[in-house]
Amino acid sequence: MKPYNTDQTKKEEVREMFDNIAPKYDLLNHTLSMSIDRLWRRRVVNVVRRSKPRRILDVATGTGDLAIAMARRIEGAHVLGVDLSEGMLDIARSKVEARGLDGRIVLDRGDAEHLDVATASVDVATVAFGVRNFGDLDAGLRELARTLKPGGRVVILEFSRPSNRWFRALYEFYSYRILPRIGGMVSHDRRAYEYLPASVGEFPLPAEFLRRLEAAGFHNCRARSQSCGIAQIYIGER
Repeated sequence: MKPYNTDQTKKEEVREMFDNIAPKYDLLNHTLSMSIDRLWRRRVVNVVRRSKPRRILDVATGTGDLAIAMARRIEGAHVLGVDLSEGMLDIARSKVEARGLDGRIVLDRGDAEHLDVATASVDVATVAFGVRNFGDLDAGLRELARTLKPGGRVVILEFSRPSNRWFRALYEFYSYRILPRIGGMVSHDRRAYEYLPASVGEFPLPAEFLRRLEAAGFHNCRARSQSCGIAQIYIGER
């Protein structure tokens, strides 16, 4: 599915959507999730830190929250953050500079399916809430695998669907009915906040996504459920 259902490709529409909502993205992201997204990112950083990486690739870096958290908490790590949206990157650059991390974080516009990154050159690749927006999911996963050194690791944080049917019903009522109203009112782009939860519903379930990671070239793939299944942390090794 696409955010606006125009004649543009999904990739073009996703870039336009994030450019549109960039000024209010952080405010809405933390408010609408009641800041639980911060907890999930801390858990991702803990997973990444165990690899003691020197070079990290953060795809769909957005406004840079995960890239910043990794640079702050992982000694000696340098992060390359890549995103389609210049609007999101502009905000990320301001945050990186304000924290004095511009020597450890490089931000660049890029396409997840055609990364300008050398083969087998990074220790860890991460994506937070971005793989479901890839134009071609499998091509994006193969690109992540290509960039990783042998023994490297991919760590992906993505929304999922709670397995408990009662909790899932409550969560979906919030996601489909409440979130678009608030998000649309604040960002002035209701279609974006209708697309974002709907894209979760179309994303592969954990077992299927793990199979797609394996097909992309990863092994020892596993998922860690977060907050009753609202999100998953996926880990794969190269």
